[in-house]
Amino acid sequence: MVNREATRQQGKEAKRQGGSERIQAAYAALESVTDPEIPVINVIEMGMIADVRVDGDRLVVDLTPTFVGCPAIDVITHSIREAMRSIGETEAAVNVVYEPPWSSDRITEEGRRKLKEFGLAPPSARCESGMASIDRVACPFCNSKNTSLESIFGPTLCRSIHYCQSCLQSFEHFKPV
Repeated sequence: MVNREATRQQGKEAKRQGGSERIQAAYAALESVTDPEIPVINVIEMGMIADVRVDGDRLVVDLTPTFVGCPAIDVITHSIREAMRSIGETEAAVNVVYEPPWSSDRITEEGRRKLKEFGLAPPSARCESGMASIDRVACPFCNSKNTSLESIFGPTLCRSIHYCQSCLQSFEHFKPV
């Protein structure tokens, strides 16, 4: 089975590396835009950038939110516009797009590493989704799977709360979507 998300990410990376100087500069600037709820990971690592393109004189950034009702979208959109202004793109547009929908498979390996270092268990692969993947997740502190789900509802829609029986730490898990 072809991993469409991996193929899409490879295509975006090729565009990022081989695109115009404006597009390369935009991607570099986007590396400074972090998720306000998880400040250690940027929007590229989170897989939220669907496209960056030149449309006439404007630079256009397509942003895919992690959830339709994500409360951080306005902050992220503003931060993207500021990042584009910092590289001289005064007429940059940010479009919030929902097609294709964001999935946790879009988080890069670097992003997953950063989530874990932050103390947030990264999501499992989507093919492993369901209650089994939410119920027993590896602790980001000690890697033990001797964990229990404390609450499926965390501080945000995308996270759940767990407890590790091995190191006795509570932690959050980024749910697979």
